[in-house]
Amino acid sequence: MTEEIPFVKSASLGIWVEVGSRDEADAEAGLSHFIEHMFFKGTAHRSARQIAQEMDGLGGELNAFTSREVTAFYAKVVDEHLPRAVDLLSDLFRHSVFSPVEIEREKKVVLEEIKMVEDDPEDLVHDIHTKNVFIGSPLGRPILGEVKIIRAISRRKILDYLSRKYLPDRIVISVAGRFNRFALIRQLNRAFRTFGRASDRGPSEQPPYPHRGHPQSPVAGGRLVIRRKKLEQTHLCLGLPGLPLTHSDRYGLYALNTLLGGGMSSRLFQEVREKRGLAYSIYSHFAGFKDTGMLTVYAASSPKVVRQVLAVTIRELRRLRERGIRSGELKRAVNQIKGGTLLSLESTNSRMSRLARDEILFGRFFTLDETLSEINKVSKRQIQRLSDRLLDTQKLSLTVLGPVASDVRPFEAFLAGG
Repeated sequence: MTEEIPFVKSASLGIWVEVGSRDEADAEAGLSHFIEHMFFKGTAHRSARQIAQEMDGLGGELNAFTSREVTAFYAKVVDEHLPRAVDLLSDLFRHSVFSPVEIEREKKVVLEEIKMVEDDPEDLVHDIHTKNVFIGSPLGRPILGEVKIIRAISRRKILDYLSRKYLPDRIVISVAGRFNRFALIRQLNRAFRTFGRASDRGPSEQPPYPHRGHPQSPVAGGRLVIRRKKLEQTHLCLGLPGLPLTHSDRYGLYALNTLLGGGMSSRLFQEVREKRGLAYSIYSHFAGFKDTGMLTVYAASSPKVVRQVLAVTIRELRRLRERGIRSGELKRAVNQIKGGTLLSLESTNSRMSRLARDEILFGRFFTLDETLSEINKVSKRQIQRLSDRLLDTQKLSLTVLGPVASDVRPFEAFLAGG
């Protein structure tokens, strides 16, 4: 997927693999993320140090990430250096050696990364909350994996996983920025023409991908998880059902989330922080997947006022569902979404990501005019319909992290009285 932008001076290249933590078996938890790290630890042509030095020498950015549904490797460089970036990124993707020595060294790094999440209460409560909402599903597992499984990773396990999961029909290469498309395609064809053949990494087989075609939904609600931890604040996540990323009402949900807790003018920010000073951080966000999704409200506050934060939050959920949106709210939410969309187009990296995500989710690219048209179609009636469906406080799940009294009945009451 390519988008030429002749008036910029940069180009972004991404290799996106439709494999994430939800595609792992229980005994593979964390393997997708670990493999992402290992691609940067040396190839048949470059050491890990040479990889870092080469990209720094270009003045560019080289990075990767793993989510629950995709793993992506990307580079952003000045346009004249794109051929070298293609050579570097394709070398990592095709010729990484996965040295046993580097594997053992990287295990320590990933284990430290897991510890880092444990020390960051906002990240930690979201991990616990996702497990709470998607209990029993691979979607609920932390992307970083489990300590005992990370320690047991071997080169054989990595190569076996790659041979089963990293197949051509699960890979999208996207490029956005300033470049010569014909020269780019020639270079990519040379770099990837043999990819996926048995000689590449061993015999391949079509992965099962058990979730595809078998939608998984969050639990119906009423689940309470409390983890006591010595912290200055109590951290909360309230979970509600969402929608799949491909749902026809997705832009309506984006607007609903914006109204609820998506910015400084949102209801939760105004009611909890600005009017009452109960929390510094409060927001809502939508996490969507191919077949399901969830809407989450996060807040962090003093343990003394945490019940007030919960009460105000639940009250605002009910108000939005029962009374609808006020005059001017819809226009403000729509403009906020359109503004974010338009501002993101100034980044070649964002455009590259948009190309890949559209292809993976929809099998086609949506133009800016199409996207803005869909955003403009969001109506008060649509938001009311989504509020009736999704903002049902009987379906709330609650996750609490931090100082919590031994008596948890007040938290149970919030769910029971939803």
